[in-house]
Amino acid sequence: MLDQVSTHINTQIKTQNDTQTVKLSAAATKAVQDIMAEKNLEGYALRVYVSGGGCCGPQFGMALDNNFREVDTTYESDGVKLVVDEVSLDYLQGASIDYVNDPDRGAGFVVDSPNAKSHEHGHEAASSCGCGGSCACGSEEQGQGHSHASGGCGCNN
Repeated sequence: MLDQVSTHINTQIKTQNDTQTVKLSAAATKAVQDIMAEKNLEGYALRVYVSGGGCCGPQFGMALDNNFREVDTTYESDGVKLVVDEVSLDYLQGASIDYVNDPDRGAGFVVDSPNAKSHEHGHEAASSCGCGGSCACGSEEQGQGHSHASGGCGCNN
């Protein structure tokens, strides 16, 4: 049974010469390979998915996974298999994943997707967003943004 699944998945793998939904930077590729080698996870892939969202667009999650479904789309990027479910596919079209080590925020993966749209806050007197997400709103009048730790955007700037 596992051989059949593996064969099916291998037939769906696309190369970087094809239109690739998700691309990994060299740093992200190395980070994933290091994690999989450290944990001895042969046959696993990096699953990238939409894990939630709100007014600031979708939030993405990642997991190392060896449970592939027929509806998953699988890509390969420099030797790392990437798996995307059918719901997340549209949001991740043309996305890139990088691994950064920011001195202020720490180390981690960053997803940059041109299809992850957020809506803009009007910042009118009665304007508020009740999505409950955390985001940074840009105030055009002040020329700067501000952040919300929780509870969405209820600003009246």
